[in-house]
Amino acid sequence: MTHNFQAVLIEDERQVRRYIAMALTSSGFQVWEAETAKQGLTEISTRKPDLVVLDLGLPDQDGIEVVRHVRTWSNMAILILSARTDETQKVEALDAGADDYLTKPFGVPELEARIRAILRRSQRQNGHTDDDPYFEFGAIQVDLTRRRVTRLGEEIHLTLTEYRILTLLITNKDRVLTHRQILKEVWGPNHVDRSHYLRVFMAGLRRKIEETPASPKHILTETGIGYRFV
Repeated sequence: MTHNFQAVLIEDERQVRRYIAMALTSSGFQVWEAETAKQGLTEISTRKPDLVVLDLGLPDQDGIEVVRHVRTWSNMAILILSARTDETQKVEALDAGADDYLTKPFGVPELEARIRAILRRSQRQNGHTDDDPYFEFGAIQVDLTRRRVTRLGEEIHLTLTEYRILTLLITNKDRVLTHRQILKEVWGPNHVDRSHYLRVFMAGLRRKIEETPASPKHILTETGIGYRFV
């Protein structure tokens, strides 16, 4: 098989590591494995892979510290694996710079789908795909050049804040954005703890762009963590 991408897999449980490595290899990745944070960081700095798949519960260091270290010098795609059910741990990992997370146990199809999504985003960030200023989802069209949002040609009036939230979400399509990340980008670093702002504006935005605001298809809530645009 031709390997189009390279991945570093950091997971201390041997059976889980084999399972994930096989899935990555079958998806066209050349995989380097590590069972500790120290080994993983060595592989990452040496290989400079397209993707890091990282368990949070490593024997020598918390996986969140690995994310922080990598983010000091690279925007490579990082997918977190976690058996932890505490949402604050997931939020911390995403705030540190991880692109997405999977909660154990998970199936190969979901793993592959998450990897495809974050690689698309990573390639867009690094200029490997066209930077299209026009987005269309459902009956909604967003023209970033003209700063216009329409439904079947009819303009939708968004407040400046709603527009900023929407453009942030669609330009990070498929990625979970935490409450803090959105608040920092839209309102600034002095407002990262005011999540009630976000709830109010998100409800208003959904009323304007979702066909059924109570059951949104595009702006999805990641309970206790943030939002994902699909």
